[in-house]
Amino acid sequence: MKNFPQALKDLGQHFLNCPKVIKSITEDFHEEASGILEVGPGPGVLTEFLAKHELPIHVVEKDPRFPPYIAPHIGEGAITLADALKVDLNQIIDHSKLGSKVWLVSNLPYNVSVPLLRRFMDIHSIQMMTLMFQREVANKAFAIDTPKKKSMNSLMALCQSYFDLTVNCHVPPGSFTPPPKVDSTVLSFTRKRETFLPLDQLGSLEKFLRQCFQFKRKTLVKNLGNIMKRDQLLPFFDEQGLSPLIRAEALTLEQIQSLYLFYQKGLTP
Repeated sequence: MKNFPQALKDLGQHFLNCPKVIKSITEDFHEEASGILEVGPGPGVLTEFLAKHELPIHVVEKDPRFPPYIAPHIGEGAITLADALKVDLNQIIDHSKLGSKVWLVSNLPYNVSVPLLRRFMDIHSIQMMTLMFQREVANKAFAIDTPKKKSMNSLMALCQSYFDLTVNCHVPPGSFTPPPKVDSTVLSFTRKRETFLPLDQLGSLEKFLRQCFQFKRKTLVKNLGNIMKRDQLLPFFDEQGLSPLIRAEALTLEQIQSLYLFYQKGLTP
């Protein structure tokens, strides 16, 4: 491990030190991408290898200690020192001329992994993503531990409505310095060419899903009680052959999507 600054706990920093994992991440989508956006590169452990693909590349890093470690690989002009949750990523992509098939790479800080993922999903030019998650969060997005018996949740429904997901690799704590207290998983995301809903309605879908899954132990009818009455939902249950006592977690992705369209139709005058 190179002589990097100390990882800061409040920023959720853990530096990869496993060559096998680094290779698996940095080789993921290099043949399909028009450019690379890396978020949270830290001291450039991944950046060094991403730069070797000779694609347009830009990184966004919050910690001011790290640009001197990153610059030798990509140049100072390819570094934006900012919080990825606040900076205009669309503007960075356009200014850096990363193209229309951007590959986003990030060893996500676990405390903000879902908010960052949500931001990335909104940007259409980000067509591919290779993202590191705490295994528990990865399991919510893709059901990696129980692939044959998936229990639906809002994050899974949102992600899989717009992306195809696969497991890139599993990462034990010892693959980091310092080692985290949890296992990690890298997921590969490929944006779907055709979706049941335009991207500009992603926010509306997200709000609906939160309502569906608001209380895990309550039925779908009760969770949707303040936006849809029971009598309004009954035709949907009849059409799908579902019990009115069903919980949202028991629905398939296709049923969740159909329910949202049914809800939207009911809002149309």
